Amino acid sequence: MEFIPKIDPLGNIWLSSLVALIPIVVFFMCLVFLKLKAHICGFFTVVFAILIAIFVYDMPAKGAFASFILGFTNGLWPIAWIIIAAIFLYKLSIKSGQFEILKQTIMQITPDHRIQVILIGFCFGGFLEGAIGFGGPVAITAALLVGLGLKPLQAAGYCMIANTVPVAFGAVGIPVIAMTSSLGLESLPVAAMVGRILTPLSIFIPFFIIFLIDGIKGIKETFPVVFIAAFSFALSQYFISNYQGAELAGLGSAVISLLCSALFMFIWQPKNIFRFDGQTKFESKKFSTKEVLLAWSPFILLIVFIAFWNIPYSKLSQNCGFLASFKDFLSFTNISIGFSNLNGLTIIKPTLVEGAAVSNQPLTYSISLINTAGTAIFFAALSAIFVLKVKKQDAISCFSATLSEMAMPIVTIGLVVSFAYITNYSGASATLGVALSATGDAFAFFSPLIGWVGVFLTGSDTSANLLFGALQKATANNLNMSEILFLAANSAGGVVGKMISPQSIAVACAAVGLVGREGELFKFTLKYAVALIIIIGIWIYAIAHYLPFMVIS
Repeated sequence: MEFIPKIDPLGNIWLSSLVALIPIVVFFMCLVFLKLKAHICGFFTVVFAILIAIFVYDMPAKGAFASFILGFTNGLWPIAWIIIAAIFLYKLSIKSGQFEILKQTIMQITPDHRIQVILIGFCFGGFLEGAIGFGGPVAITAALLVGLGLKPLQAAGYCMIANTVPVAFGAVGIPVIAMTSSLGLESLPVAAMVGRILTPLSIFIPFFIIFLIDGIKGIKETFPVVFIAAFSFALSQYFISNYQGAELAGLGSAVISLLCSALFMFIWQPKNIFRFDGQTKFESKKFSTKEVLLAWSPFILLIVFIAFWNIPYSKLSQNCGFLASFKDFLSFTNISIGFSNLNGLTIIKPTLVEGAAVSNQPLTYSISLINTAGTAIFFAALSAIFVLKVKKQDAISCFSATLSEMAMPIVTIGLVVSFAYITNYSGASATLGVALSATGDAFAFFSPLIGWVGVFLTGSDTSANLLFGALQKATANNLNMSEILFLAANSAGGVVGKMISPQSIAVACAAVGLVGREGELFKFTLKYAVALIIIIGIWIYAIAHYLPFMVIS
């Protein structure tokens, strides 16, 4: 038995799109207007998604429920696992007492909350996004900022906005690499085009965050360091993406921006110190190098383990047999679980291109117990227990508290990811993309909107690129326009969708103790996400029709 999704089940693509939007509207209404808790919003959203999949898209019930199970389990692993490990690491730092020293070392760089948000939320968060993705950056940076004195909603909101431009090259460039690989294209031209599109946004975001914190006055008072952070990031991202590729565009630009900004703070400080808590007196205690390293050791270990987990083993294996064998050794921990209860049901996913071949999409749940970012962070946390000399009972208490606090957020994450899987496998996501691709010459404006919708639905720029990449390519060819531009636009639009993704909202709220208040964070980021995607749409339209020299052929 085969199920081939109908892209236009109602015979009119716009009517079908309106029906496909119903679960999204339900989520929005429940979260913003009814002010229900996120897991309840997720539950109603999933119910409507399943009903539409079965009764509108004619998806077999067992396929719809299998999609739900597959999505929910993927929400648990690897996504929730990354957040659990990150929060556990953070709690160990607090329990050991070293976080107080870490706070003071940051205060010695600058006690100004505006600049701390840039250094931690934008620069350090960009590094984490370039390394692990999946919501981990927001969880870690927001928790750090709360520890430094920001209110939870402020910390989560600013980190959500900061975690936009790094998303395009997150997790070692996977969003671009996965999309181009699936289409049989070279990744470098698309990566270069993404870098060109995002350069203005990369410069704008740090200044925009400062404006949200302290208005024009804040921009004037912090201009030198924000200028350095923004331009060092944007220019690094541009040159790395254009001349090296996608892999290091996120990591490299974030590291360069962090180093340039932090070093500059040793020779310059704002005249007026801005603090949300009104604090005016700051400790000036000096710490030895050993004390500083010990305080930062949990996050140094985090960087070390993430770097080791991301070593390009395939490129090194020619010269180092150990690395190759180590990678092979880890493969035994990969587990695949098939849904045998489907009795032979096969889900066929169209490429969204008329006349193109279809491909089987087996409903299989794959678990990488070791080769996943969450396990890398967890090993960093275990190492931190010994380095910080945390007592065994205290470590167990930290992990138990983490699991307890994350219980409902885990359910929420599972529900929103399962919603993404149901809409993808039923064909509802494709309906929305195809409808927007039918806009003719105006498609240059709507192209990034498709990526924006895709990341909202899936919580991942990689998933959105894989979902709509073929559609972008086919539409570009039909309009006799650049496929490289539209593929890059999909990824660039997706970065803005990240700040309103239900998955990201749930992760951010869980990290700062705002469980049950997800609607407040969603309202905070929604207006900015809408404004930014309109600006990006206008920018892509201008490039396509008035700035052809920017387009890579």
